[in-house]
Order: sequence, then C-alpha cells, then structure tokens
Amino acid sequence: MTGYGNASGQGMNQGWIYDDRIDRTAQELTVLEYYTQRYRHSSQAEWQARLIAGQIYLDGKPTHADMRLKLGQQLTYHRAPWQEPEVPLNFEVLYEDADLLIVAKPAGLPVLPGGGFLENTLLTQLKQRYPQTPPVPIHRLGRGTSGLLLLARSSQARAHLTQQMRDRKIQKVYRALVGAGEIPTRFTVTQAIGKIPHPTLGYIYGATATGLTAHSECQVLHRYPTVTLLEVTILTGRPHQIRIHLAAAGFPLVGDPLYGIGGIPQQQTVYEDNKLVVPGNGGYWLHAYHLTFIHPTTGKSISQICPAPTPLLEPDDFFAPVPSSRSVDSSDL
Repeated sequence: MTGYGNASGQGMNQGWIYDDRIDRTAQELTVLEYYTQRYRHSSQAEWQARLIAGQIYLDGKPTHADMRLKLGQQLTYHRAPWQEPEVPLNFEVLYEDADLLIVAKPAGLPVLPGGGFLENTLLTQLKQRYPQTPPVPIHRLGRGTSGLLLLARSSQARAHLTQQMRDRKIQKVYRALVGAGEIPTRFTVTQAIGKIPHPTLGYIYGATATGLTAHSECQVLHRYPTVTLLEVTILTGRPHQIRIHLAAAGFPLVGDPLYGIGGIPQQQTVYEDNKLVVPGNGGYWLHAYHLTFIHPTTGKSISQICPAPTPLLEPDDFFAPVPSSRSVDSSDL
C-alpha cells in the first residue's frame, strides 16, 4: 500500500494508492471478482463504478471489469481524496531519547492507517514531528484505548524492543471498567484469540478454540455500585486482547459496542448511526497505565506511568493530587 500527497490533519486527505500482487489464489479471477471478493467493505456496484471511472490499473494500464488476472500481475486502486472522521490529534510525549519514544495517546486517535483513517492517525502526526526518522510502534493500542505507547527511533532499538515483546519482558498494565457483579478479586484469562470470518471485513478477532494463546492477569481495584474498576496485566499482545478476554470471562468492558459476553464479536446486526460496528469503534473505558521494559542501549529498567482518566481512577486518587506522567530507571532506585 503506497500513498501520495501530504498529511493535512483533520478534514479531506490527499487520497491513497492501494497495491495488490496477484497470487495463485487470485489468478483467473476477473478484476471485478477480485475486488468484490477480497474487499467486501464495498459492493460489486461500487467496484464497477471505480473501474468505469478509471481508478483501477493492471500493470500500470487502465483495465476493465472482465479482464482475467494472471499470476504475478499488479493491481493498483487509486482512491480519490476523502473526508476522514475527526479525531483528537494532540498527544503528549512522556519520554524521549535517541533510541525510543513513549507517548500518551488519547482515546479516539488511531495509531496506524486503516478503517477509513489515513492522515488522522498518530503515525502521521509523528511523521510530521520527526520527518527524518519517524518512530515505529512496538506494540498495538486500539483506537478507543488511551495511554502509553512505546515506539522505537532506531533499527537497533526496534529489534531489541521487539525481542523483549517476544520474550515477554515488557510488562503492560491497564485500567479497565466493567459492570458490577460477582467478579473474583483476582482471576486469570487464557482464552485463545483468533480470526473469525466477517461478512464485510473478511475477518475479525475474537475468542476461538483454535486461535493463538493469550494470557491476561486481572485484579479488582474497586467495586462501585454499578461498575467495577480492574487492573489488567497482559503477558501476550493479541489484537483486542483485553476486550476479548474480559468479555470471554463474562465481564465485558462498559460501553464496548462490539464484544459482549463470550468474547465473540457481535457482527451481524449491531449498527451505530447506520454504520456497521467495527473493532475501531470506541465508547469503552480502557487505559494503558503502566509500562516497564529494559532500555535497549543502557540496559536499565524503565518504568513509565500515565495517569488514568477520571472514570478509571481509584477512590483515593480523587482525594490526592493527580501524579504527573513520570518515568524512572534503575539509577533512581
């Protein structure tokens, strides 16, 4: 996928070029069949209109709906500029050095392009601030999730931090809000997470018997009359892990429009404002609160905290000064 134009922040973007290389599963399909089957977010009539408008090329030349595809050919879809949804673009840098960056992402801001977002993303904002060497995210953070995001600023740091992720040496602690009820003070969720077929998106992640292993440690911080505040430490980093795990355990996040009890996405009939609910929809309360890892160059332990938004504060926090975002390393201990 390649783009063109500049990043303009909110509003109309500059369009995008989507590239596809034809593999064995797609050869002999027509161009129209390929797009209709592969990208179900648009109808056959919509793809037909784009072909008629000359927005789709085959090996660099205009093509038509009935052209049969051959192995190795390249399709390009020139998507015209579109109006992106408005999102909060401001973010705070909590820690920065030559190797890495830690930012506090606001809820509602996508990290990477996708789902109708191209320029209104954290990645685009970072490219504007660091045009020579844009930082690279080390882990995921959902659009509706706020809090700490770790990024690498060098290839060496990226490799080192990525290996720490694989070795489970990066500790990530979240605050989450679920409903009231008989929730154990401490509980563990190891439900596997995998892809589930989706009629529009192709697939979506959820609780499955054949998915990848996932591990979340959960603890009740406070029980309110109608909601419960949890602390969740994740030992793996599967897509939407906390949302899926808490729902699978019977305690879905308050306000989550997608994952209900059982951890299976509600994908058939759930709509908001006449639009299909997708994983990027927000409305839930989830915050990346505490991050601990080893600095890739110094070897020191780095611990970073990002204060939680009001609904995710513990009772004592309401009567004490809100701590500033802070980080310490082993030399401070």
